[in-house]
Amino acid sequence: MKKELVKQELPLSLGQINYLKTYRQHRLMIVMGRFLLLTGFLLLWEGSVALRLLDSFFFSSPLRIFSLFLEMTKDYVIWNHIGITLWETCISFLLVTLFSLLAAIGLILFPRAAEVLEPVLVILNALPKSALAPLIIVWLGTGMRTIIIAGMSVALFGSIINMYTGFSQVEEEKIKLIYTLGGNKKDTLTKVILPSSIPVIISNMKVNIGLCLVGVIIGEFLAAKEGLGYLIIYGSQIFKLDLLILSILILCVIAIVLYQLIHLLEKKWG
Repeated sequence: MKKELVKQELPLSLGQINYLKTYRQHRLMIVMGRFLLLTGFLLLWEGSVALRLLDSFFFSSPLRIFSLFLEMTKDYVIWNHIGITLWETCISFLLVTLFSLLAAIGLILFPRAAEVLEPVLVILNALPKSALAPLIIVWLGTGMRTIIIAGMSVALFGSIINMYTGFSQVEEEKIKLIYTLGGNKKDTLTKVILPSSIPVIISNMKVNIGLCLVGVIIGEFLAAKEGLGYLIIYGSQIFKLDLLILSILILCVIAIVLYQLIHLLEKKWG
């Protein structure tokens, strides 16, 4: 019979125990601080409206916004708008990540093309994307496809530049070692550049997820009949500011959740 090896965990030292205890206390204080800050803000907001220091027509109140949210959940209207915005944002984000990764790989493999295209990418990245959205609508019409492309336009060119810069900063000694051992460009890419640039790629994704959300909302402002961007415009047009503020708050929650998902990915692979 084969003996089964039992893996025994070494006991923690006193210093490690104290460190873990201090770390947990620090994390608890951060969470409590954030909770108290949010609670204090909501109470101050509600109290200011109740005391008529703020006009409820213009500033609404947490209770009115929460009541509107509950009302819109009864027939799933709000969930439909949230789902559409989330879908458009996720598709834009995935396409930006894919295209920017492929483009950065192409630029790093063909340095002469990179020298030619780099100024073009800088110019395209500097263009105000809110000004490009109406032009995209004229070219493609209204609809989800247009909104997804509008979301991509905000993040794509900056993402390519950042990824290409990150790929270019990989240690030259490692690349020379691959060539010395008889490797080629494909080997340097798969064995050195991409593995070394995983933190850069994930960091870029953390920025892109927010930019894609911004781009999607800009597109929904101009070319949508559904989505949170549409609700914001609709609420402002009919002066239903409860709806407008509710949509903005939901966007804040979405942005936090999406960012945290990428942050979890960074912890695992970064």
